[in-house]
Amino acid sequence: MSVTGFFTFRRHGALSFNPKPEAMAGSRMDRPRAAPAIASGFGLNEEVVGCLTALTIFLAALGAQAAEQPTLVVVVGAPGAAEYQRQFDAWADRWETAARQADAKCVRLGRESPDTTSDRDRLAEVLRDEPKDIEAALWLVLIGHGTFDGRKAKFNLRGPDVTGTELAEWLQPFKRPLVVINCASSSAPFINRLSAENRVVISATKSGYELNFARFGDHLSAAMTQESADLDKDEQTSLLEAFLLASRKTQEFYEQEGRLATETALLDDNGDGLGTPADWYQGTRAVRQAKDETTVDGQLARLFHLVPNAQEAEMPPAVRRRRDALERQIAELRQSKGETTNPDEYYAKLEPLMVELARLYEELKSAGNGESKAAKPENGRGMGARE
Repeated sequence: MSVTGFFTFRRHGALSFNPKPEAMAGSRMDRPRAAPAIASGFGLNEEVVGCLTALTIFLAALGAQAAEQPTLVVVVGAPGAAEYQRQFDAWADRWETAARQADAKCVRLGRESPDTTSDRDRLAEVLRDEPKDIEAALWLVLIGHGTFDGRKAKFNLRGPDVTGTELAEWLQPFKRPLVVINCASSSAPFINRLSAENRVVISATKSGYELNFARFGDHLSAAMTQESADLDKDEQTSLLEAFLLASRKTQEFYEQEGRLATETALLDDNGDGLGTPADWYQGTRAVRQAKDETTVDGQLARLFHLVPNAQEAEMPPAVRRRRDALERQIAELRQSKGETTNPDEYYAKLEPLMVELARLYEELKSAGNGESKAAKPENGRGMGARE
């Protein structure tokens, strides 16, 4: 009987506890077991001893799982006016609701009364205290206004503001999966500063010169838990799907108001410091390719689910890692397919990946005795923008 069969694991986009495979596998001599003399002394047969051993590992896993809780940090900046305060608070409330649904730790800054510690220093302290190298994701959401003087972009806080450069320094030690969403005006330069491997960065604008109030954050906060955002119908909304819906809703606002759009959101998750707008995608798959032929954006963002479906929440992290790797390989292969691609070579590469992925889902379905709701392989790409 597989030990992992005992476990119920937490989420991925909210990635969580990940027991190291070597702690579960290894040689027979490496695995913990009761001494035969002791077992027989208590009248325990091998089956009971095996169950007790598995239970011990299970309880240890629960402790590790709780310790690796995902974190959502929501920062509400200086509102500037009462009408903006109400809007920003509403957006932040939605994120808090999503965090509760995800069993994520939630830290909200900018709501408490100002004292001798500035919001900027509070943010630095929160990030300093967060674990740096665990499997659980850290989500950082900035809600408010931004400024850009032609050289440096800032997120406006009560008291001293924070720049993209400063935030990059604070986040540099993090090796864990990281999501940074800047919902402010003039937020695009934050992508240039924060882009890195194993990191998704989203900005509400495609340029630092998009200075007007940005509405993207309103639609994104709503999309994170909206069924209408679930494009692949897997009963959960990925960060990519939420980004696409929020971008579309933002564009519809300007069209309905008969106004010139003053914001275009970007997503970067391949570490190249360039963002991709939503109009590069059809569904969740990119239909355009960057001139430099770099890996498309969106392939990492589509794997993050703040509020996962039941199967995603219970999927063993080791299995999830392999699933994610397979889906990214498939997405990259599909994206690289062109008119000059040899069909035989293409399908020769695609088939073993699809077979392994199908086998993985079938094993999960059999283990869970239920229907698989895992996401289908897709892919996604484009800054401020790509040409």
